[in-house]
Amino acid sequence: MFFGIFLCLDAFLYVFTLLPLRVFLALFRLFTLPCYGLRDRRLLQPAQVCDILKGVILIICYFMMHYVDYSMMYHLIRGQSVIKLYIIYNMLEVADRLFSSFGQDILDALYWTATEPKERKRAHIGVIPHFFMAVLYVFLHAILIMVQATTLNVAFNSHNKSLLTIMMSNNFVEIKGSVFKKFEKNNLFQMSNSDIKERFTNYVLLLIVCLRNMEQFSWNPDHLWVLFPDVCMVIASEIAVDIVKHAFITKFNDITADVYSEYRASLAFDLVSSRQKNAYTDYSDSVARRMGFIPLPLAVLLIRVVTSSIKVQGILSYACVILFYFGLISLKILNSIVLLGKSCQYVKEAKMEEKLFNPPPASTPGKPSSKSQSKCKPSQGLSTEENLSTSITSQPVHQKENVIPLLVTSNSDQFLTTPDGDEKDITQENSELKHRSSKKDLLEIDRFTICGNRID
Repeated sequence: MFFGIFLCLDAFLYVFTLLPLRVFLALFRLFTLPCYGLRDRRLLQPAQVCDILKGVILIICYFMMHYVDYSMMYHLIRGQSVIKLYIIYNMLEVADRLFSSFGQDILDALYWTATEPKERKRAHIGVIPHFFMAVLYVFLHAILIMVQATTLNVAFNSHNKSLLTIMMSNNFVEIKGSVFKKFEKNNLFQMSNSDIKERFTNYVLLLIVCLRNMEQFSWNPDHLWVLFPDVCMVIASEIAVDIVKHAFITKFNDITADVYSEYRASLAFDLVSSRQKNAYTDYSDSVARRMGFIPLPLAVLLIRVVTSSIKVQGILSYACVILFYFGLISLKILNSIVLLGKSCQYVKEAKMEEKLFNPPPASTPGKPSSKSQSKCKPSQGLSTEENLSTSITSQPVHQKENVIPLLVTSNSDQFLTTPDGDEKDITQENSELKHRSSKKDLLEIDRFTICGNRID
């Protein structure tokens, strides 16, 4: 969990630190290109086109967020009853997951449409509807997260703390909905990634709540200690619920705790493979695909809240802002270095170096191979064949062939899923599984998105 949270932090800091620099370099190349002559057919490399699109989406959505009144939204939510707010908060959580599930697909479609080679100039018009769709998505998702933060802020400022208690008890309802279900290793991997994303998002929401409250009390440090117990209570409830939930899921499904080291190695493999020369995807996109964490809407909301809460006046204030920006860059670089070193260590411990040195099939960003397209399609959800894959990490071949029937015919699986009369159906399914083609390893899913990102 901690490793995944730092991965999300790395992808989130990328939006504030390296993305503005990459956009500046791409615009500098675009404006100075006539001075050097057009050597290539492309004005910009595919990665630079994607960087400019991300920057333009951020700027447009930031100015659109100025038309959303945070104070009016706060008082509108505060006037509702406690039960109605509880229902609204549950609906917002479901909507956030749905938005995250197809948001990266919208952005990937935009990047692919903008970077694919086009034979006719008229084909460039197709970028416009995809761009407006991406702007609309980021704007709506940012508003949804703002409503979540506002509801949490109302819960913090309520006198009897009843709403905060109800919202915290909502986490324990999650245990009921997941503990008594059947889980395979791959399903548990998806749930772990979702929990990491949810926990990191909650940390950012708590930061926004603290910023808004400190602004209302004129940045009085004493009020921070008033908020501190509630913040600790929310974080402690999240951690306790995740521990209990995963403990009982692994107990009821007869899954050992060693599987979490395999999950960590899988995330580490994504990071190491994205740093290779032949990688087709940026690491922030890889995190978005794997965990469902999309940093753009969250970054738009945080920039909006920070700029409205903190007033910058005078030369000293601008100097402090510049120093803070360089501090963020230093934190991003330090976090990336530590994560890369730890990821290499985890990949070596899992004996997965061979997959790193086996390059993917040669394909240009303009013409992806059919194999890479098939890898992007299962990102919406794991199929039944992938759910029966043996492990997250690479293992010897003879182990893979032995583990598949064990996953299906173990006593705990039969006890959880089927009555005694269905044993014949299980044996038939086992015989069909033996004759199937070799399963794809989970690491091969979503390793590469459609658009290229490397700037050579």
